[in-house]
Amino acid sequence: MASVYSVTQVNAYIKNMFAQDFALNRISIKGEVSNCKYHTSGHIYFTLKDGTSSMAAVMFAGHRKGLAFRLEEGQQVVAKGSVEVYERDGRYQLYAQEITKEGIGDLFERFQKLRDELEEMGMFSPEYKKPIPKYAKTVGIVTAPTGAAIRDIMNISARRNPYVQLYLYPALVQGENAKESIGKGIRILDQMGLDVLIVGRGGGSIEDLWAFNEEAVARAVFNCTTPVISAVGHETDVTITDYVADMRAPTPSAAAELAVFDYGLFQEQTGLYGNTLLRTMERKLERCRYHGNQYALKLKLFDPKRRIHESRQRLVDIEDKLKSLILSRTAAERSRAEESRFRMQQLIEKQAVRDRHRLELLISRLDARSPLKRIGGGYGYVTDEKDKRIDSVKQLHTGDRIGVRLRDGGIEAVISSIARAKSGLSGTFPGEEAGDRKDSE
Repeated sequence: MASVYSVTQVNAYIKNMFAQDFALNRISIKGEVSNCKYHTSGHIYFTLKDGTSSMAAVMFAGHRKGLAFRLEEGQQVVAKGSVEVYERDGRYQLYAQEITKEGIGDLFERFQKLRDELEEMGMFSPEYKKPIPKYAKTVGIVTAPTGAAIRDIMNISARRNPYVQLYLYPALVQGENAKESIGKGIRILDQMGLDVLIVGRGGGSIEDLWAFNEEAVARAVFNCTTPVISAVGHETDVTITDYVADMRAPTPSAAAELAVFDYGLFQEQTGLYGNTLLRTMERKLERCRYHGNQYALKLKLFDPKRRIHESRQRLVDIEDKLKSLILSRTAAERSRAEESRFRMQQLIEKQAVRDRHRLELLISRLDARSPLKRIGGGYGYVTDEKDKRIDSVKQLHTGDRIGVRLRDGGIEAVISSIARAKSGLSGTFPGEEAGDRKDSE
């Protein structure tokens, strides 16, 4: 029976094979950076790819001292290091020790520099973005006349709305004179007063798309008074034109869908709105008809003539009842009523006499308790500076100002001395016996 090995043994064996391979221990690999992530530990995890393959890679924090630039998506680099097996997961990856830019990296630097400059100038600001018209009738296209982009735009436009007029400016989208051709096409179509422009091309490498990263094209798009939709390359491709344009479409096909409204859907929505409006009007008319009938019934019910007749009849009935009541009252009843009225008047007069006598008694008692009457007998009402009553010498000190109210006026005085009452004679004045004071009162 053949030997059976564990997963760990197999991974360890493969790792040992990679470690013994001289070429894998000292290798330089060229590729495009993607999925780049800077970990909080300082390590950089990324993927190197070319047209058909990809490889996981990592640069540990200890080797980042030799990295003279920031690693970002889309850069073409050469990574030097070793290819080893990560035994736990059973996969191999590149452990990079040095990374340098290669070829296209220079273009990426130019892209970043121009992007930062134009952004600082405000050409990417949202306030400059023009809205794309929802129902465009004329669409201008700046692209190559023979590429896949124009065919996709034409097919989608014909399918969505055959009534939209397309205007093509056959521009060079690649090569040395491409930027002048694209800028000229944008300016010519802008002068035609179209509803919207589509500027773009199909996919390609960064060199193929570089014309849309030129400042001349970016300024032409920014100065264009017609709304511009950028449709350059595939969904993952980003150019300077995408930042400046009023709207970015991931592909030329998507740009056609954004620029050309779906006429079939428009007809369907219009029919739906028409049916909804018709049903609403019918319901409204039915409600108005119902309310009209109700108002007609109410008008009959509250007819003024009918109400007048009813009121007249009630008056006649009341008048008859009143006459019968008057006639039914006898002389004896009228006499009893007059006698009751006379008795009630007598009771009221007696009660008035009693109330007047009681009021006179109350007035005399109130007058007897009047403070002014007591003051009139030779006494005074003493207050302090705050007009509060003083009823004891304990409330006063030498030098205090006091007020004394008499029967015919008031005086102010200053305390020069204070003499307290003798024991057993509380409430008497100096030189006055308690009995004398009681007699005087």
